[in-house]
Amino acid sequence: MKVVNLVTNSFVGSVYALDNEYNVQKMDYVVIESERGLFLGQVINVFDKNIDDIEFNIVRKANNDDLKNFSKNETAAYNVLAETKKIADKLNLDMNFVDAVYSLDKKRLYLSFVSDNRIDFRELAKRLAQKYHARIEFRQIGVRDKAKKIGGIGPCGLMLCCNKFLNDFDSVSINMAKNQMLALNPNKINGVCGRLKCCLNYENEVYKENRKNLPKVGDFIQTSHEMGKVIDVNILNRVCKVELSNKSVITVEFGDLDGTIR
Repeated sequence: MKVVNLVTNSFVGSVYALDNEYNVQKMDYVVIESERGLFLGQVINVFDKNIDDIEFNIVRKANNDDLKNFSKNETAAYNVLAETKKIADKLNLDMNFVDAVYSLDKKRLYLSFVSDNRIDFRELAKRLAQKYHARIEFRQIGVRDKAKKIGGIGPCGLMLCCNKFLNDFDSVSINMAKNQMLALNPNKINGVCGRLKCCLNYENEVYKENRKNLPKVGDFIQTSHEMGKVIDVNILNRVCKVELSNKSVITVEFGDLDGTIR
């Protein structure tokens, strides 16, 4: 199966499409078809792989008309977004709009917004449909989806993972931060979206495995000298610092996951 990995302005992040007959190459622009309509995408990679959940098909390589229409649609969508915000304010709708995207044929208009409440946007949709003569679809998204669409730079100094390569948001819990012995300071463990950083998930299993049979800070363990209190734990190196009764501090190494003191 020939599979194409690409990005589009509507589906932020990487998506997959079938290359049925077109000799597409990396960096080519293609027109893809989905249930949401036709969209322009740029190829990131082409490879042979069996993927069960492909939802897009390549219609054709993008031609000059497709590229021109895409550029015009982006300008039009920008103006629609500004007008939509004005109308929503007049209707007193609590909607924080993120973006507006036209399908390539301009028959459909998709508007994404963030809100803490359920919104009755029927009147807004009616006015927009009358004004722009397109099928209007609203999508209420969360703050993580907003960060994924807008993008930005994370605390690490790199592009946001969600905007660059994450397609789905895996569950992230506060226990992951605890497993990695991170300070539970929201400014340190939350991303720009205000939620727990997705990257807490990346090394969580490694930390969980290395924590096995390790004491916790505050535990008392028997050392080669005497009983001592654990005051610090280095999980990855499986090393603990232990305070003895005379207030001196020694370093204790543990064996491979069996908890044996070396």
